[in-house]
Amino acid sequence: QVQIVESGGGLVQPGGSLRLTCAASGSIFRIYAMTWHRQTPGKQRELVAQITSGGITDLGDSVKGRFTVSINNAKNTVYLQMNSLKPDDTAVYYCNADLSEGFYRSIYWGQGTQVTVSS
Repeated sequence: QVQIVESGGGLVQPGGSLRLTCAASGSIFRIYAMTWHRQTPGKQRELVAQITSGGITDLGDSVKGRFTVSINNAKNTVYLQMNSLKPDDTAVYYCNADLSEGFYRSIYWGQGTQVTVSS
């Protein structure tokens, strides 16, 4: 059984910062990549950031220069550092992990964490 748990969301003023954490646990053999998406009501889920276990990153155009993503392979944990936050960053942020449990490779999703940027 694999669990993906996000934390670190909350209310922040425009221009502020937050750090989200996503931890994968359970019967994990190998993690290939971990990804952050976000979603607001009525909109499609948007890719925010992805990082491979080798440290290769990809950021969505709307967050480049403001967000960074990092991974701690020993802890199966990924971090999303969000700076210069804007009201448009308000969303539920979801993490997923592309991983294998022995012979099987699957993508597991967390339940999401709310980020609200407002004065």
